[in-house]
Amino acid sequence: MSHIEPSLPAAGLLRRLAAILYDSLLLSALWFAVATALLALSGGRLSAPDRPLWLLYVFRATLLLVTFLFFGWFWTRGGQTLGMRAWRLKVIADREQPLTWTQAARRFAAAGLSWAALGLGFLWVTVDSEKRAWHDRLSGTRVVVLPKPH
Repeated sequence: MSHIEPSLPAAGLLRRLAAILYDSLLLSALWFAVATALLALSGGRLSAPDRPLWLLYVFRATLLLVTFLFFGWFWTRGGQTLGMRAWRLKVIADREQPLTWTQAARRFAAAGLSWAALGLGFLWVTVDSEKRAWHDRLSGTRVVVLPKPH
C-alpha cells in the first residue's frame, strides 16, 4: 500500500472528470486535425463507402496512437495534461517520481479497461481508501491535487 502525503491530497472523482472533459475537447481537436491529414493522404478514399477495410483499421490505429502520445507526452513531462493543469491535478508514480513511458503505457491501457467496464474503474475512486482508480493501481500511479499558487 502506498503512502499519500498530507501535503498532496488525492484527487476526487469530480475534479478528475472535469479534467477529462477539458482534455477530451483538446483531444477532439487533435483527432480532427489528424483525420483531415489522413483524409488528404488517402486521396479522399478514407471517407468513401467502398474504402478498403485495412484503411479503416489504419485510421483507427492512428487515432489510438495519437491519443496515447497525447497523454503519454504530458504524463511523462510534468505529470499534467492541460486539463489536469487547469484543475491543479498531477499524476505521479507511487515513489513520488515522474512517470516513465512504460508506466504511461500501462496507465493508458488500464484506463481503457476502466472505461470498458462502463466507467466502473473511474467510479472506484469513490470507494477506494486512497481515492485511486483501477488504472492508478494497475500502473503504480496516483493523481494528487496541487496546492493553489500564492
